[in-house]
Amino acid sequence: MNEDLKVNLSGLPRDYLDAGAAENVSAAVSSQVPVVEPEPELVVNPWDIVLCTSGTLISCENAIVVLIIFHNPSLRAPMFLLIGSLALADLLAGIGLIINFVFAYLLQSEATKLVTIGLIVASFSASVCSLLAITVDRYLSLYYALTYHSERTVTFTYVMLIMLWGTSICLGLLPIMGWNCLRDESTCSVVRPLTKNNAAILSVSFLFMFALMLQLYIQICKIVMRHAHQIALQHHFLATSHYVTTRKGVSTLAIILGTFAACWMPFTLYSLIADYTYPSIYTYATLLPATYNSIINPVIYAFRNQEIQKALCLICCGCIPSSLSQRARSPSDV
Repeated sequence: MNEDLKVNLSGLPRDYLDAGAAENVSAAVSSQVPVVEPEPELVVNPWDIVLCTSGTLISCENAIVVLIIFHNPSLRAPMFLLIGSLALADLLAGIGLIINFVFAYLLQSEATKLVTIGLIVASFSASVCSLLAITVDRYLSLYYALTYHSERTVTFTYVMLIMLWGTSICLGLLPIMGWNCLRDESTCSVVRPLTKNNAAILSVSFLFMFALMLQLYIQICKIVMRHAHQIALQHHFLATSHYVTTRKGVSTLAIILGTFAACWMPFTLYSLIADYTYPSIYTYATLLPATYNSIINPVIYAFRNQEIQKALCLICCGCIPSSLSQRARSPSDV
């Protein structure tokens, strides 16, 4: 009874006092416990969506080429092996872009970043090297026309494939083996986690291969013009026919080389002069055209080929159009 009098000095009911004390205690506890803020909603970069869409288109388009070459035993010539290598490299590049989007927003970790960037570097390197190998093969097929279809050419093709894929895989393994900027942000290039030195090596290698392709295509152009002139003389063609055929061959080579340069040159030069401090929008704006090269490659190198066109028609409609079966190969088809 005395304890009740000491506690209830204000004359208020005990229930009211107990409720007030509980509120004071809860307020004191809440002031000591840190407030947990709700996690921010996942914001998707529109550029990443565009890259993922581009990767999906690349994968679907090049998967068709790979399946056509794989399921047709007649397409085992060196030229088709190199086209298949190009399609496979572009297919892996498209898959890499899709995986990069998934890992960036769902499975964020250093390991996934390294694996993804390694796959993208290896696949795009194999794509560019396959383009160079196709250029070399076209040059040899014209310069050594009489001895091109031999076992030696097949062996040389396999050697080129082993070398280009071995080199590309080694370049892709560099970030995984430790050549990355995850521990030192100051060494990052425009594409994290590649280092500036790694990006510089890739860019210089691309410029070297582009210069080599340019030189080879100039020689191919000279050979095509000479062959067209010889055929014109043998069949008593008019000079106008010779001019049209030569112009078509030169235009084809210009489209091939010009497309390659337009797609890859912006990102290559940007990688040499920029680093991680530059706005990321510039990286996306120059990297996106480079992915378009993998979309255009099947159109230039695969779907324009008569044999692949015939195989595709057989798969789609079960017949070969007469326009394809009667078409003859000309010196401009390079």
